[in-house]
Amino acid sequence: MVWTKEPKKIVDTSDKYLHKWYPDGEMNICYNCVDRHVDAGKGNEPAFYYDSSYTGVQEMYTFRQMQEKIATMATMFKEKFGVKKGDRVLIYMPMVPPAAWAMLACARIGAIHSVVFGGFAPKELANRIDDC
Repeated sequence: MVWTKEPKKIVDTSDKYLHKWYPDGEMNICYNCVDRHVDAGKGNEPAFYYDSSYTGVQEMYTFRQMQEKIATMATMFKEKFGVKKGDRVLIYMPMVPPAAWAMLACARIGAIHSVVFGGFAPKELANRIDDC
């Protein structure tokens, strides 16, 4: 795990119902999931497998391919939609590889994301958008 700010405390139990893990630490999950493996020379190793029983599609992505896809999506989020750190993004996609890239792109930027997979009725989708 690579921290941008090393935590001094493991868990904050001051709230009986909401414990906070590493409350004073900071890290980027996208960097830890993908980029650090490329930096360590493992860019050509498998990072993500997709196997759809519905379509029969099977795909494998290396860490480097994931890094490129995520970087492209993060750039698109920033330049086309103006997404920046702290913004809220709702991702409405089926369970396909680009959904994972979108989630990690949000993490790379520092945007908060919520995921809604297909199949939600309009009322439930509207509730999730409002909650976001």
